[in-house]
Amino acid sequence: MALSAEDDGRVRGAPLQKVAIVGCGLIGQAWAVVFLRSGFRVALFDADHAAALRACSGVVDRLKELAAHGLLNRSRIAEFAANLEVEDGLEAALEDAAYVQENGPEDLGTKSALTAELDRHASPDVPIGSSTSGIPASQYSVDVPGRHRCLVVHPINPPHLVPAVEIVPSPWTRPDVTARVSDLMEATQQTPILLDKEIDGFVVNRLQGALLSEAFRLLGQGVASAEDIDKAVSDGLGLRWSIIGPFETMHLNAPGGVAQYVQRYGPMYREMFRHDMPPEDWSAALKDGLERGLCARHPVSNLAQSQADRDSALMALLAHRLAPRNT
Repeated sequence: MALSAEDDGRVRGAPLQKVAIVGCGLIGQAWAVVFLRSGFRVALFDADHAAALRACSGVVDRLKELAAHGLLNRSRIAEFAANLEVEDGLEAALEDAAYVQENGPEDLGTKSALTAELDRHASPDVPIGSSTSGIPASQYSVDVPGRHRCLVVHPINPPHLVPAVEIVPSPWTRPDVTARVSDLMEATQQTPILLDKEIDGFVVNRLQGALLSEAFRLLGQGVASAEDIDKAVSDGLGLRWSIIGPFETMHLNAPGGVAQYVQRYGPMYREMFRHDMPPEDWSAALKDGLERGLCARHPVSNLAQSQADRDSALMALLAHRLAPRNT
């Protein structure tokens, strides 16, 4: 079955499309919620059948939690649950599936063997995505006959609450497969982050790792307490980053945009980290298109309005965070 990206999981005039979830831990359960609430049928399979049965109840619990927080219409829970099934065998789970999301152990040998088995039983050209946090597809699919349809589809935990999904094709993943999976993620209200090449840890973990490394360095040097370092993110950087990323933050934090920010603060940051890591020339990124892309979204002539929009969003977020304290 070819994968399409209808908003409700349907091909016009046809039954709901089916997604196979292989591996039914917490990530697998959250993926099931993502697809069910977007109108797909979901088949669960786990080598431990009891775990798959428990996962079925866990998925319904997650749906109820969403409804309790006003993020899902409670009247649709029974409808979604009716589209969830647990299969005894892998072949049955993969039969007629339009997409496969594998959530096996983070072990290269296990993942390689499992991917080869998925490739043997899934219909030809059905994409096989892996939730791996750090094993590139080029490592676990190298000997798989259908390796052209294998790629990393790494969620941010938990995926039914955090929409970002890293899509990391291998050098041999077919571009049309990557595009179809990206379209699917958008159709399920996820936010695809497409990597142009493989790298250890992908993007999110590398960014997180850089921040964690510095947090541990600051803590170890006695600069500030762990609590205060956490507050620097939760009540500082994190507020902005919840609505815009680091590059947009730079662009909106200088009257002349990102080019002026790099000119003003680039030397300071290079000096700050020159003993800890190789310095990066921020100006090179400007020439490579960073400024062009940011100015297309936020022209320097309109930065004041962009800054006002950012501040409005921040105030709305703050109001939401403070609401429980004010009731």
